[in-house]
Amino acid sequence: MHVELNERLTERLDTEHARMCDAQLGMFRLIADMDRFDGWRDSGARDMAHWLAMRYGISNWKAHRWIAAARALERLPLIAAAIGSGELGPDKAVELTRLATPETEADLIPWARRVSSGAIRRRAERAERAPLEAVRSVEESRSCSYYFYDEGKRMSLVADLPAAQGAVVARGLERAVERIPVMPGEEDEWCVDARRADALVALAAGRLARDPDADRSTVVVHASLDALGAGEGSEIEGGGIAHPSTVHRLLCSGRVQVVFEDRAGNPVRLGRLRREPPPWMMRQLRHRDGGCRFPGCGARAFADAHHVRWWSRGGPTDLDNLVLLCSFHHRLVHEYGWSLHMDAGGDASWFEPDGTRYRAGPAPPRAATRDGSSRMLLRSRAAP
Repeated sequence: MHVELNERLTERLDTEHARMCDAQLGMFRLIADMDRFDGWRDSGARDMAHWLAMRYGISNWKAHRWIAAARALERLPLIAAAIGSGELGPDKAVELTRLATPETEADLIPWARRVSSGAIRRRAERAERAPLEAVRSVEESRSCSYYFYDEGKRMSLVADLPAAQGAVVARGLERAVERIPVMPGEEDEWCVDARRADALVALAAGRLARDPDADRSTVVVHASLDALGAGEGSEIEGGGIAHPSTVHRLLCSGRVQVVFEDRAGNPVRLGRLRREPPPWMMRQLRHRDGGCRFPGCGARAFADAHHVRWWSRGGPTDLDNLVLLCSFHHRLVHEYGWSLHMDAGGDASWFEPDGTRYRAGPAPPRAATRDGSSRMLLRSRAAP
């Protein structure tokens, strides 16, 4: 009796596993479609992986793996068929797509069935690892210079370093780039230079934030009251012009002091220098929020304390007026027209630039049919 029960349960589990695999294959295909048509745009996400992670509650790591697998499966029909039949589980298939080619997939599938998903992952990592090369470095002259141009609206930074030192800088930048969110409209590979610029600013800002000499590490902005009211730029001490929206964001998240001036350039009053929450308050804020408060995001890297009522508009630096936001969603608020409101219980409501209430998560099950809802979503997101 016990043996028969086990056999029946095993058979039912096998059947459900095959259904799950087939459903996962369908999801991979829809992910590839969504990615191809940029269906995630204008949804508060910085890229397809961010959208998947927020909407379906999966890790960012898994979201990236699913997207890579979805793309690869379009040219790996045998592995796709093995997933659909339940011959290969999703975890094994995801790892195998990192390794397989149209020429090798037929031979790899029997091997993948016999080994663990960990063994497939290790083999894929060995295949992806670049060969080591010995590099001899020679000390050379070095320089780093910067200057403002275009009437103070731009700054150029030029560095000339020996290869070994340059490699250190490049690695530091690229590591920071991996953690820097991609801003809307900058998702293509050719925008990587913009991401490096964001990474450089983040590294410098982090260094200033830790500097014990507040006076020497503070960026001073000279703001004309009339100019701010008219939406005109403000002058940064030492050179440069900043857009009003950028000034508001810097006031919220950077070590900045604003000198408010009248038409003649005479100081009217000094903005408060200390807008950063003290360490004890930041500990409480990180403990309370856990990560970025945008629905489904939760990112902890490059997360700042954001004043719900903006600090530049008199908002207090206390826990009731603070939320933790990653740099991506922080810029959405200050420079892309998004907004959030807090109720008395501390719950945040988010609104898109046109005032539409942002709703996170998938549609209710009663309204979701895999083919129909996905086509509708693709149409609405892909529409110009």
